[in-house]
Amino acid sequence: MLTATSLLELYRRRTISPVEATRAALARIDARNPPLNAFRLVDPDFALASARESEARWMRGEPVGLLDGVPSTIKDQWLSKGWSALKGSRTVTDHAPATEDSPAIARMREQGAVFLGKTTMCEFGWKGVCDSPLTGISRNPWNPENTCGGSSGGAGIAAALGMGALHIGSDGAGSIRIPAAFCGVYGFKATFGRVPTYPTGRMQGISHVGPLVRSVADAALMLTVISQPDDRDWQSLPPCGRDYRIGLDDGIAGMRIAYSRTLGYAEVDAEVLARVDEAVDALRDLGATIIEHDPGFPEPRAAFDVMWGANLAGALGAIPEAMHAEMDPGYVAAAIAGRRYSAEDLQVSFMRRAALARHMNAFYREWDLLITPTLALAAVPAGMDFPPDRGMSSWFDWNPFTYPFNFTQAPAASVPCGFTPSGMPVGMQITGPRFADHRVLRASRAYESLHPFRMPS
Repeated sequence: MLTATSLLELYRRRTISPVEATRAALARIDARNPPLNAFRLVDPDFALASARESEARWMRGEPVGLLDGVPSTIKDQWLSKGWSALKGSRTVTDHAPATEDSPAIARMREQGAVFLGKTTMCEFGWKGVCDSPLTGISRNPWNPENTCGGSSGGAGIAAALGMGALHIGSDGAGSIRIPAAFCGVYGFKATFGRVPTYPTGRMQGISHVGPLVRSVADAALMLTVISQPDDRDWQSLPPCGRDYRIGLDDGIAGMRIAYSRTLGYAEVDAEVLARVDEAVDALRDLGATIIEHDPGFPEPRAAFDVMWGANLAGALGAIPEAMHAEMDPGYVAAAIAGRRYSAEDLQVSFMRRAALARHMNAFYREWDLLITPTLALAAVPAGMDFPPDRGMSSWFDWNPFTYPFNFTQAPAASVPCGFTPSGMPVGMQITGPRFADHRVLRASRAYESLHPFRMPS
């Protein structure tokens, strides 16, 4: 359960070795993964061989990089040399090992990370829970009767239970922050383009890459590595050369922070709001000026539905119709519904998105950060997209807080901030203006310094 930051310090002291850490992570996978289903693939031989190479480097006093010997995992969406990427779908029939790494994987490998395997996801990352026709249902580490969230659900489970220290996910509408909130870990999506991506999905300009980890320091370390440039991503930002660990503990004294409990339109469970209210009060004690204030934009759900539905429809059109019966029925239904949108509908949704982004740019002239709940409720039952008794018709109904900040390309984090009376984790979302990744990390670390994150026993 040691963080990556702690492991690296112990490697430097030669107190433990990368081989011992990797064996411990693999033992935890053997013990805890079967009932929870966090992994699509585990490769112990490869991981231990990589760990032995790392151990030899540390013994020579020549670590290769910032992550040398840290046990890590990869969401099954991303390419990694030697392993296939099946994306939670039986329709991916090419199981040949990849011959290249996606950018974040490449940067982590260059810095010495030890990869254990690939974590589960829902089919093509289409929804906020983690079950798929390929791997079945993935479950919550605090209560397996509930979902771990998605689409990066396996990464959330692995982070919570010590099945590796660093876990790479992706987030097109909340797919890092949702499992972070449901599993009680820290999830961070950087400003769009800060972490290069390849291959790019259909939701271009919206889908981000980032870590699910057990500490803010590990997220800052990981972001420092994976934000390095890669020319395969034509939308990536110019390299900034920033070490996100520097200034992480500078605190939030003097910051002006808006707190919106509902964004002006969401319905949120009282047990969630109670925990987030308490977390905001704790941040006030650290010297920030925090005022309850809605950002004042209309709910962007209709515009997002158009873009999401059109994306699913386009992806389904590339899959032979004979294979549709092998897919998640919810995905197929949503994709078919998405075919009703016209080019005009899509153009209008782009315009509404642009209006939201401009609005938030203006909002941040006055405010340094915005805090909301991450989600409107605690983890829903496993194996379903939304609770059956709450009048909901979509997983977006319980997810009103995350996707607007994919639209705006803003950095956003889900910070563990306590538990419901039934013992399920609650997340607080901290988001800021584009390019203020360091500020979101600082605020997250400030809260963590008062309330260290608690993982499952």
